[in-house]
Amino acid sequence: MRKGYKAMLDEAMQAIVTLTPEQAAEHLNKPDVVFVDIRDPRELERDGLIPGSFHATRGMLEFWIDPESPYHKPVFAEDKRFIFYCAGGLRSALATKTAQDMGLEKIAHIHGGLSEWKKAGLPVQDWKPKDKK
Repeated sequence: MRKGYKAMLDEAMQAIVTLTPEQAAEHLNKPDVVFVDIRDPRELERDGLIPGSFHATRGMLEFWIDPESPYHKPVFAEDKRFIFYCAGGLRSALATKTAQDMGLEKIAHIHGGLSEWKKAGLPVQDWKPKDKK
């Protein structure tokens, strides 16, 4: 193996902006900020999410960001600041680096992810998928 996940994380952490949960919380409810939850649906069902978050599973991220992809999501073409998070901050660090490499400029991730967010006593809401009543 040429490069493992630890080396990839080290590279990402040197290149991206990392916010503490408290710093990220200062951006809640701002119209020019989108919190992006990259966890899978089982995690959202089990643990909830940061209020108002946009859900983009890690496996589709590159396709949803690229405007030339048939799966492109218009939210990623908006002039907004994107704050990525996952459960513990590892996947979101890699996702943030990827999104940055793809051209998103105002971007950061939350150190420690949703786990640290919850430990800080910050708000979490239940996830209600669109296809469930």
